[in-house]
Amino acid sequence: MEPDPSAERLPAVDSLLQELTIEFEQADDAPETVAIADFDDFYRARRDRVARALALTLGDAHLGAEAADEAMTRAYQRWSHVGGYDDPGAWVYRVGLNWATSFLRRRNRAPKPLFEAGPADIGPLNEPTVLHALADLPVAQRAVVICRFYLGLNEAETAAALHIRPGTAKSRLSRALAHLRTSLDHLSPEASND
Repeated sequence: MEPDPSAERLPAVDSLLQELTIEFEQADDAPETVAIADFDDFYRARRDRVARALALTLGDAHLGAEAADEAMTRAYQRWSHVGGYDDPGAWVYRVGLNWATSFLRRRNRAPKPLFEAGPADIGPLNEPTVLHALADLPVAQRAVVICRFYLGLNEAETAAALHIRPGTAKSRLSRALAHLRTSLDHLSPEASND
C-alpha cells in the first residue's frame, strides 16, 4: 500500500527519516570508495605480473594481456567479494586462464608457440631454450609451474587458483619438473664443466 501524500507527517518522524537516509547514503558511499581505492592499488601492483604469467602459460603474449584485462574487469565487478580472498591475484589468474581457454576453444585454434613471443612481452625469461622447454609442457602442467615459480604461490594456493586438488597440483608439478630437468640439463653448471 502506498503512503497517502496528503496525510500529515510528524516532524520527529521526518527528521529521523532524513537522518537515516543520510546515514544510509554515507554508509553506501564509504565502502565503495574504499573498495575502489583497494582495487586500484591491487590493479597497479598485480596486473602486469598476471598478464606475464598468463602469457607464459598460454604461449601468447597478446592473448595473455587480453585475458588479464578481462579477468581484472571481472575482479573489479566483484571486488567486494574478490578483495576478501587471501590472494586475489590467484583468482584473477584463474579467471584469465579460463577465459583464454574458452576463447581458444571458440576460435578453434591452438596457442602460438611460446618461443615466438618476444622476451620483453613475457617477462624475465629470455633464454630461448627455457621458453622451448616450457612450450613443450601441456598447458595444465605449464600452469602449475607458472603459479609456483613465477607467481610464487605455494602448493595449496596453486591448487586453489587452478581449482584442482593439492595432490593433482603436486603430481603435475613433479612431471613438469622432470621434463624441464631433462630438457634443460645442458644448462646446468655441471654440464659445462664436463
